This record gives sequence, structure tokens and C-alpha cells, in this order.
Amino acid sequence: MRDDAPAKKRTSPAQFIREVRQETSKITWPSRRETMISTMMVFIMIIFMATFFSIIDLILRSGIGLLLGN
Repeated sequence: MRDDAPAKKRTSPAQFIREVRQETSKITWPSRRETMISTMMVFIMIIFMATFFSIIDLILRSGIGLLLGN
């Protein structure tokens, strides 16, 4: 740390709590409907990706089996 740098002002715990409460009041929370739609999209993507990787795995396993003669 440089000697000529200004010292940081310390924040008291009470001031910190006030600032945290002030910042959390600015948060825009999603509605129940938005949360449900997002959750369903995640589940759909999980199913899609699991199916995709299962098919790729099956193809690669079959190809390696043919190459190795198993």
C-alpha cells in the first residue's frame, strides 16, 4: 500500500446494515409466474441436454465398439 494513498473510511456495523437494507429495497423480484416459467424452461433444457448427450454417447460407444471389434 502506498503511503500517500488516502486512508479508507471505516463503516460502522449499523451503517452497513442500513446500506444493505437500502440496496435490497432496490431489488426487483420476479413474479410467481416468471419464476414458474423459468423453472419449466430449466427442466426442459435439462431433459433436452440429457437426451442429446445420451444419443451422442450411444453413437460414440457404437463407433468405438466397431473400431475395436467388440
